[in-house]
Amino acid sequence: MLLQLHEWGDPHAPPVVCVHGVNAHGRRFRRLAEERLAGRYRVLAPDLRGHGASDWDPPWTIATHVHDLLETMDDAGVRSADWVGHSFGGRLVLELAALHPDCVKRAVLLDPAIQLLPHVGFDLAERERADRAYSSPDEPVQARLDSDVRTPREFLEEENREHLVQHADGKFRFRYCQAAVVSMYGELCTTPPAPERLSMPTLLVHAGEFGLVRPDQLDAYERALGDGLRVVEVPGGHIVYWDAFEETADAVDAFLQDPRAEA
Repeated sequence: MLLQLHEWGDPHAPPVVCVHGVNAHGRRFRRLAEERLAGRYRVLAPDLRGHGASDWDPPWTIATHVHDLLETMDDAGVRSADWVGHSFGGRLVLELAALHPDCVKRAVLLDPAIQLLPHVGFDLAERERADRAYSSPDEPVQARLDSDVRTPREFLEEENREHLVQHADGKFRFRYCQAAVVSMYGELCTTPPAPERLSMPTLLVHAGEFGLVRPDQLDAYERALGDGLRVVEVPGGHIVYWDAFEETADAVDAFLQDPRAEA
């Protein structure tokens, strides 16, 4: 499947591919692209299958998502790139790096969902089965602001403009396929590639307070990759390019500009 593709920057510049997580879409990377990366790179951010403006047809397996990414990048003329993946997108970058290492010059993992514990995947999938409908566009904004995370309101309002759709029943829902997300949570409980398969320079940004990246996972990657891995902990919640934008953008920017991180 060719995915909907969002692009910023010079089309002849070195490519950076940004892959979103569950429930999201490629344009969530707009601020990171426009404010930090587009001056030096061609930034490409697809909507994954079942999300945004891409088709929603199954299957929604990790293998299918990886194939979609490869097919879409090939169609865009991108054979090798720096890859940035958030959450489920981070797991896809790990899979891609293991299966097709020539395609990944450097890997940036933003609070990656390396592998969910089975009970966590079950709980998230069950929660996703409920109809996430809102009476007004402000309702999901206020719900996140009332939580423990520190997301700026302007980020959430932009998310509404990009991703929230009013349906025939008058309710507002975000533009993704719930069945796809349920399937993806199940996929995240499967065994990931071994850390040793990540043979390129890698940056791992994680939200320590949120705890998705577990200490044992960090230890395994640090042991396997040694000096080839940089780990940066940022405050806030899971969506690190919202809740800790400056810290996350600084880490990504510094990593991609550092000649020592060249593959």
